[in-house]
Amino acid sequence: MKINNLFFHIHYCNSRKGNEPNRTFRKKTRTLNHHELILVTGGNGQIKIGKKEFQIKEGMLFYIGSGVLQTIVLDADDPFCFMSVHFSYAHVGFDEDIWTIGDAKSMLPLQKGQHLQDYYQIEDAFKKLVESWNAKLPRYEFMTKTLFQQLLINIYQSTGKHHQNYATSLKVEKIITFMHQNINSRVTLGQLSDLVQLSPTYLSRTFKEITGYSIIEFFNKLKIDKAKEMILEGDRKIREVAQCLGFTDEFYFSRIFKKLEGISPSEYYSKNVHVI
Repeated sequence: MKINNLFFHIHYCNSRKGNEPNRTFRKKTRTLNHHELILVTGGNGQIKIGKKEFQIKEGMLFYIGSGVLQTIVLDADDPFCFMSVHFSYAHVGFDEDIWTIGDAKSMLPLQKGQHLQDYYQIEDAFKKLVESWNAKLPRYEFMTKTLFQQLLINIYQSTGKHHQNYATSLKVEKIITFMHQNINSRVTLGQLSDLVQLSPTYLSRTFKEITGYSIIEFFNKLKIDKAKEMILEGDRKIREVAQCLGFTDEFYFSRIFKKLEGISPSEYYSKNVHVI
């Protein structure tokens, strides 16, 4: 699943602080037709997500997908405090100048329950999200979607640092830096494998798992982003832009450009560069 292709809708946010009265329920069982993230900020209790049970503790993050049965039990003496966001998402695609929208049936790549280390940055992002939702200031819907995406970024960054493949993630970042430095050249899988000391097969698989793109797709995307900058400068022909970025075939360059942007390089030029 490519996270960057998802469009999010926030249904509502909720929270409970330690100084608030106890909830009326002690046990709640339900199935939602949307998704939910819960960050525990204190207290105790139990939660069952599907068939998996968790003891609720401060610093735990729970992800409950659409259609998943959940049971929450509050501790009678110390009910847990939390912040939560209920959301749905759709898959939005753009290819060959055509937009597509489809329901995202799969789950987000998050664990059902996990204890976050150094979760204070995530707590701060969650707090801003909930406060924005509760304030209902003008354009709060747009603001909360933006804050929610920032929350997801913080979660992925935090969990990624403590994941067993974190060392591999650093190697992928090293490859991306190498791509930026060699944007005007051609690179081979063998070069990249030697750079980070990983086998070509393992590197190809893990690069796509981490970025959502194959190595060649990602490198082409960097090149096309750079091509757009160069085209907007308006002082180079399309052939020259292609050559500067290591494309020996202008037509192949144009085909890749149109696949990613929906229009050809010449159309992009005519729509965005105005000669006075």
